[in-house]
Amino acid sequence: MPPDLAGLEPVQTLKRRWPSYLGAAVTVVMVLLLGRQLLATGLAGLVDALPDSPWFYVFFVMLYFSSVTGDYVIFRKLWKIPPEGFVALAKKRIANDMLNYSGEAYFYTWARQRTSLVAAPFGAVKDVSILSAIAGNAVTLGITVIALSLYLGLLTPHQQHIAIGSTVIVFFMSLPFLIFSKRVFSLARRTLWWIFGVHVLRLIAGSVLVALTWHFGMPSETIGMWLLLAALRMIVSRLPLVPNKDLFFALSTPLIGQSDEVRNLVALTAGLTLVMHVVLLALFSLSGLLRKKNAGS
Repeated sequence: MPPDLAGLEPVQTLKRRWPSYLGAAVTVVMVLLLGRQLLATGLAGLVDALPDSPWFYVFFVMLYFSSVTGDYVIFRKLWKIPPEGFVALAKKRIANDMLNYSGEAYFYTWARQRTSLVAAPFGAVKDVSILSAIAGNAVTLGITVIALSLYLGLLTPHQQHIAIGSTVIVFFMSLPFLIFSKRVFSLARRTLWWIFGVHVLRLIAGSVLVALTWHFGMPSETIGMWLLLAALRMIVSRLPLVPNKDLFFALSTPLIGQSDEVRNLVALTAGLTLVMHVVLLALFSLSGLLRKKNAGS
Protein backbone atom coordinates (compact mmCIF):
# COMPACT_ATOMS: atom_id res chain seq x y z
CA MET A 1 0.00 0.00 0.00
CA PRO A 2 1.49 3.39 -0.91
CA PRO A 3 2.32 5.74 1.97
CA ASP A 4 -0.41 8.09 3.20
CA LEU A 5 1.39 11.24 2.15
CA ALA A 6 1.78 10.03 -1.42
CA GLY A 7 -1.67 11.39 -2.09
CA LEU A 8 -0.42 14.90 -1.42
CA GLU A 9 1.77 14.81 -4.55
CA PRO A 10 -0.44 16.26 -7.28
CA VAL A 11 -0.11 15.06 -10.86
CA GLN A 12 -0.34 18.51 -12.41
CA THR A 13 1.79 20.84 -14.44
CA LEU A 14 3.64 23.75 -12.88
CA LYS A 15 1.11 26.12 -14.42
CA ARG A 16 -1.79 24.44 -12.64
CA ARG A 17 0.11 24.14 -9.35
CA TRP A 18 0.85 27.84 -8.90
CA PRO A 19 -1.97 28.41 -6.35
CA SER A 20 -0.42 25.77 -4.08
CA TYR A 21 3.02 27.35 -4.38
CA LEU A 22 1.53 30.77 -3.70
CA GLY A 23 -0.30 29.43 -0.65
CA ALA A 24 2.92 27.88 0.67
CA ALA A 25 4.79 31.16 0.16
CA VAL A 26 2.08 33.14 1.96
CA THR A 27 2.17 30.68 4.85
CA VAL A 28 5.96 31.00 5.19
CA VAL A 29 5.71 34.80 5.19
CA MET A 30 2.97 34.73 7.83
CA VAL A 31 5.00 32.35 10.01
CA LEU A 32 7.99 34.69 9.83
CA LEU A 33 5.88 37.75 10.66
CA LEU A 34 4.18 35.95 13.53
CA GLY A 35 7.56 34.80 14.86
CA ARG A 36 8.83 38.36 14.71
CA GLN A 37 5.75 39.59 16.57
CA LEU A 38 6.05 36.91 19.25
CA LEU A 39 9.79 37.43 19.73
CA ALA A 40 9.62 41.23 19.76
CA THR A 41 10.20 41.20 23.54
CA GLY A 42 12.77 38.40 23.41
CA LEU A 43 12.51 34.78 24.52
CA ALA A 44 12.07 35.82 28.16
CA GLY A 45 9.12 37.99 27.18
CA LEU A 46 7.61 35.13 25.16
CA VAL A 47 7.85 32.78 28.15
CA ASP A 48 6.31 35.42 30.39
CA ALA A 49 3.43 35.76 27.90
CA LEU A 50 2.40 32.14 28.44
CA PRO A 51 -0.77 32.14 30.58
CA ASP A 52 -0.57 30.63 34.06
CA SER A 53 -4.09 29.19 34.09
CA PRO A 54 -4.19 25.48 33.16
CA TRP A 55 -7.68 26.07 31.76
CA PHE A 56 -6.15 28.09 28.93
CA TYR A 57 -4.30 24.99 27.70
CA VAL A 58 -7.24 22.65 28.33
CA PHE A 59 -9.59 24.74 26.20
CA PHE A 60 -6.88 25.31 23.59
CA VAL A 61 -6.41 21.55 23.06
CA MET A 62 -10.20 21.09 22.88
CA LEU A 63 -10.33 23.94 20.34
CA TYR A 64 -7.56 22.41 18.23
CA PHE A 65 -9.29 19.03 17.94
CA SER A 66 -12.86 20.35 17.63
CA SER A 67 -12.79 20.45 13.81
CA VAL A 68 -11.12 17.02 13.58
CA THR A 69 -13.70 15.55 15.94
CA GLY A 70 -16.56 16.98 13.90
CA ASP A 71 -15.18 15.51 10.69
CA TYR A 72 -14.63 12.15 12.37
CA VAL A 73 -18.26 12.04 13.54
CA ILE A 74 -19.41 12.75 9.97
CA PHE A 75 -17.21 10.20 8.19
CA ARG A 76 -17.75 7.62 10.92
CA LYS A 77 -21.44 7.71 10.04
CA LEU A 78 -20.91 7.90 6.27
CA TRP A 79 -18.18 5.26 5.92
CA LYS A 80 -17.76 3.72 9.39
CA ILE A 81 -14.08 4.70 9.31
CA PRO A 82 -11.87 3.07 11.97
CA PRO A 83 -10.13 5.04 14.76
CA GLU A 84 -7.10 5.48 12.49
CA GLY A 85 -9.33 7.75 10.44
CA PHE A 86 -9.02 10.32 13.23
CA VAL A 87 -5.29 10.53 12.48
CA ALA A 88 -6.00 10.94 8.76
CA LEU A 89 -8.44 13.75 9.52
CA ALA A 90 -5.88 15.41 11.79
CA LYS A 91 -3.44 15.32 8.86
CA LYS A 92 -6.18 16.77 6.68
CA ARG A 93 -6.61 19.67 9.10
CA ILE A 94 -2.86 20.36 9.17
CA ALA A 95 -2.56 20.17 5.38
CA ASN A 96 -5.46 22.60 4.90
CA ASP A 97 -3.77 25.07 7.25
CA MET A 98 -0.60 24.95 5.18
CA LEU A 99 -2.10 24.76 1.68
CA ASN A 100 -5.72 25.55 0.90
CA TYR A 101 -7.75 22.40 0.16
CA SER A 102 -4.67 20.15 0.02
CA GLY A 103 -6.12 18.40 3.05
CA GLU A 104 -9.22 17.47 1.06
CA ALA A 105 -7.00 15.97 -1.66
CA TYR A 106 -5.02 14.04 0.95
CA PHE A 107 -8.11 12.64 2.67
CA TYR A 108 -9.68 11.69 -0.68
CA THR A 109 -6.53 9.73 -1.53
CA TRP A 110 -6.51 8.12 1.93
CA ALA A 111 -10.07 6.95 1.38
CA ARG A 112 -9.33 5.69 -2.16
CA GLN A 113 -6.50 3.55 -0.78
CA ARG A 114 -9.04 1.86 1.49
CA THR A 115 -11.64 0.57 -0.97
CA SER A 116 -13.29 -1.43 1.81
CA LEU A 117 -14.57 1.87 3.22
CA VAL A 118 -16.16 3.33 0.10
CA ALA A 119 -15.87 2.67 -3.62
CA ALA A 120 -16.21 6.29 -4.81
CA PRO A 121 -15.37 8.77 -2.03
CA PHE A 122 -15.14 11.93 -4.16
CA GLY A 123 -18.82 12.89 -3.88
CA ALA A 124 -18.89 12.57 -0.09
CA VAL A 125 -15.63 14.48 0.43
CA LYS A 126 -16.89 17.22 -1.91
CA ASP A 127 -20.28 17.49 -0.20
CA VAL A 128 -18.79 17.57 3.30
CA SER A 129 -16.35 20.31 2.27
CA ILE A 130 -19.02 22.47 0.64
CA LEU A 131 -21.39 22.04 3.58
CA SER A 132 -18.57 23.01 5.91
CA ALA A 133 -18.21 26.28 4.00
CA ILE A 134 -21.99 26.94 4.02
CA ALA A 135 -22.26 26.12 7.72
CA GLY A 136 -19.27 28.35 8.40
CA ASN A 137 -20.95 31.26 6.67
CA ALA A 138 -24.24 30.65 8.50
CA VAL A 139 -22.62 30.38 11.93
CA THR A 140 -20.44 33.41 11.22
CA LEU A 141 -23.54 35.44 10.39
CA GLY A 142 -25.38 34.25 13.49
CA ILE A 143 -22.51 34.78 15.94
CA THR A 144 -21.64 38.15 14.44
CA VAL A 145 -25.23 39.41 14.66
CA ILE A 146 -25.54 38.22 18.28
CA ALA A 147 -22.16 39.62 19.29
CA LEU A 148 -22.80 42.98 17.60
CA SER A 149 -26.27 43.30 19.12
CA LEU A 150 -24.94 42.64 22.62
CA TYR A 151 -21.52 44.26 22.54
CA LEU A 152 -21.57 46.80 19.71
CA GLY A 153 -20.64 49.54 22.18
CA LEU A 154 -17.27 47.90 22.77
CA LEU A 155 -16.24 48.67 19.19
CA THR A 156 -15.09 51.95 17.72
CA PRO A 157 -17.00 53.31 14.68
CA HIS A 158 -14.18 52.05 12.42
CA GLN A 159 -14.40 48.55 13.91
CA GLN A 160 -18.19 48.58 13.57
CA HIS A 161 -17.92 49.36 9.85
CA ILE A 162 -15.42 46.52 9.38
CA ALA A 163 -17.64 44.01 11.21
CA ILE A 164 -20.86 45.01 9.43
CA GLY A 165 -19.25 45.17 5.98
CA SER A 166 -17.59 41.77 6.48
CA THR A 167 -20.91 40.27 7.56
CA VAL A 168 -22.59 41.44 4.35
CA ILE A 169 -19.76 39.91 2.27
CA VAL A 170 -20.06 36.57 4.08
CA PHE A 171 -23.81 36.51 3.39
CA PHE A 172 -23.39 36.96 -0.37
CA MET A 173 -20.62 34.31 -0.47
CA SER A 174 -23.21 31.65 0.46
CA LEU A 175 -25.76 32.49 -2.22
CA PRO A 176 -24.21 30.58 -5.18
CA PHE A 177 -24.15 27.31 -3.21
CA LEU A 178 -27.78 27.73 -2.14
CA ILE A 179 -29.00 28.68 -5.62
CA PHE A 180 -27.31 25.76 -7.41
CA SER A 181 -27.55 23.21 -4.57
CA LYS A 182 -29.34 20.57 -6.69
CA ARG A 183 -26.49 20.52 -9.21
CA VAL A 184 -23.69 20.65 -6.63
CA PHE A 185 -24.44 17.91 -4.09
CA SER A 186 -24.28 14.13 -4.48
CA LEU A 187 -25.58 12.76 -1.17
CA ALA A 188 -29.23 12.37 -0.13
CA ARG A 189 -30.96 15.49 1.19
CA ARG A 190 -31.52 13.98 4.66
CA THR A 191 -27.83 13.10 4.93
CA LEU A 192 -26.86 16.58 3.78
CA TRP A 193 -28.97 18.19 6.52
CA TRP A 194 -27.41 15.90 9.14
CA ILE A 195 -23.89 16.80 7.97
CA PHE A 196 -24.82 20.49 7.99
CA GLY A 197 -26.06 20.15 11.59
CA VAL A 198 -22.81 18.52 12.74
CA HIS A 199 -20.81 21.30 11.09
CA VAL A 200 -22.93 23.95 12.79
CA LEU A 201 -22.48 22.36 16.22
CA ARG A 202 -18.72 22.02 15.62
CA LEU A 203 -18.38 25.65 14.58
CA ILE A 204 -20.41 26.98 17.51
CA ALA A 205 -18.33 24.85 19.87
CA GLY A 206 -15.15 26.17 18.25
CA SER A 207 -16.22 29.79 18.72
CA VAL A 208 -17.12 29.21 22.37
CA LEU A 209 -13.87 27.32 22.97
CA VAL A 210 -11.68 30.02 21.45
CA ALA A 211 -13.47 32.68 23.52
CA LEU A 212 -12.91 30.60 26.67
CA THR A 213 -9.27 30.00 25.71
CA TRP A 214 -8.64 33.73 25.39
CA HIS A 215 -10.69 34.48 28.51
CA PHE A 216 -8.54 32.23 30.70
CA GLY A 217 -5.45 33.59 28.97
CA MET A 218 -6.41 37.15 29.92
CA PRO A 219 -9.23 37.27 32.51
CA SER A 220 -8.93 41.06 32.76
CA GLU A 221 -10.78 41.46 29.45
CA THR A 222 -14.54 41.04 29.35
CA ILE A 223 -16.03 37.88 27.86
CA GLY A 224 -17.93 40.17 25.49
CA MET A 225 -14.68 41.36 23.91
CA TRP A 226 -13.55 37.77 23.39
CA LEU A 227 -16.90 36.86 21.81
CA LEU A 228 -16.51 39.79 19.42
CA LEU A 229 -13.00 38.66 18.53
CA ALA A 230 -14.30 35.11 18.07
CA ALA A 231 -16.89 36.48 15.61
CA LEU A 232 -14.20 38.43 13.74
CA ARG A 233 -12.04 35.30 13.69
CA MET A 234 -14.94 33.45 12.07
CA ILE A 235 -15.21 36.18 9.44
CA VAL A 236 -11.49 35.88 8.68
CA SER A 237 -11.88 32.10 8.40
CA ARG A 238 -14.31 32.65 5.50
CA LEU A 239 -11.70 34.44 3.39
CA PRO A 240 -10.71 32.43 0.30
CA LEU A 241 -7.09 31.78 -0.75
CA VAL A 242 -5.70 32.44 2.75
CA PRO A 243 -3.85 29.26 3.80
CA ASN A 244 -3.62 29.63 7.59
CA LYS A 245 -6.58 31.57 8.95
CA ASP A 246 -5.33 31.71 12.56
CA LEU A 247 -2.02 33.19 11.45
CA PHE A 248 -3.75 35.74 9.24
CA PHE A 249 -6.15 36.70 12.02
CA ALA A 250 -3.28 37.13 14.48
CA LEU A 251 -1.48 39.42 12.05
CA SER A 252 -4.62 41.42 11.25
CA THR A 253 -5.53 42.30 14.87
CA PRO A 254 -3.65 45.64 14.67
CA LEU A 255 -6.04 46.64 11.86
CA ILE A 256 -9.04 46.28 14.17
CA GLY A 257 -7.43 48.35 16.90
CA GLN A 258 -6.80 45.85 19.69
CA SER A 259 -4.37 46.49 22.55
CA ASP A 260 -0.85 45.07 22.56
CA GLU A 261 -1.79 42.54 25.24
CA VAL A 262 -4.77 41.26 23.28
CA ARG A 263 -2.75 41.08 20.05
CA ASN A 264 0.02 39.16 21.80
CA LEU A 265 -2.44 36.64 23.24
CA VAL A 266 -4.08 36.08 19.84
CA ALA A 267 -0.64 35.72 18.25
CA LEU A 268 0.42 33.31 20.99
CA THR A 269 -2.64 31.15 20.32
CA ALA A 270 -1.81 31.05 16.60
CA GLY A 271 1.79 30.19 17.45
CA LEU A 272 0.70 27.34 19.71
CA THR A 273 -1.43 26.01 16.85
CA LEU A 274 1.72 25.79 14.72
CA VAL A 275 3.51 24.02 17.57
CA MET A 276 0.67 21.50 17.73
CA HIS A 277 1.00 20.94 13.97
CA VAL A 278 4.72 20.24 14.29
CA VAL A 279 4.33 17.96 17.32
CA LEU A 280 1.57 15.91 15.72
CA LEU A 281 3.41 15.56 12.41
CA ALA A 282 6.49 14.37 14.29
CA LEU A 283 4.40 11.83 16.23
CA PHE A 284 2.68 10.63 13.06
CA SER A 285 6.00 10.25 11.26
CA LEU A 286 7.55 8.36 14.18
CA SER A 287 4.53 6.07 14.36
CA GLY A 288 4.77 5.39 10.63
CA LEU A 289 8.46 4.53 10.89
CA LEU A 290 7.81 2.15 13.79
CA ARG A 291 5.04 0.40 11.85
CA LYS A 292 7.32 -0.07 8.83
CA LYS A 293 10.10 -1.37 11.07
CA ASN A 294 7.80 -3.88 12.76
CA ALA A 295 6.38 -4.97 9.41
CA GLY A 296 9.88 -5.57 8.03
CA SER A 297 11.09 -7.54 11.03
